[in-house]
Amino acid sequence: MAVVRGLPRFDGRSSFATWVHRVTTNSCLDELRRRGRRPRVVRSVGSGGDDDEASPLDPVDDAPGAADRVADRLTLDDALAALPEDFRAAVVLRDHLDLGYAEIAEVLGVAPGTVRSRIARGRARLAQLLPTEDPVGNPGAADDVEGGVP
Repeated sequence: MAVVRGLPRFDGRSSFATWVHRVTTNSCLDELRRRGRRPRVVRSVGSGGDDDEASPLDPVDDAPGAADRVADRLTLDDALAALPEDFRAAVVLRDHLDLGYAEIAEVLGVAPGTVRSRIARGRARLAQLLPTEDPVGNPGAADDVEGGVP
């Protein structure tokens, strides 16, 4: 809707696609700011009580691992929300929207080198924020080994 409402303000200084990406980015950032001001509701999945109601987060029989995928997505969303806005915008535009560095630079109004450094720093910060797994897939297991040798 923001694109349609903003059409009269499109002045042609950039390509239409770049302008649409910028409008979309601004709308997403506005929504994230609004969400940051709202209280957060935390739901537990399958706490085991007798009065538990079915939750949209509960796994479905024909979708093994659905709860794990939802948990992974929520963890990623929380980690992205913890990034500074500059890093988050660059990482999301690159990794989720598959924009090129030049396009991201134009959308964000910064130099391509700045885009590269923001993406690298954002990814490094994400790596610190996200839980680690050992090659076998046991979360945190690599941290349990003394001196890093099994």
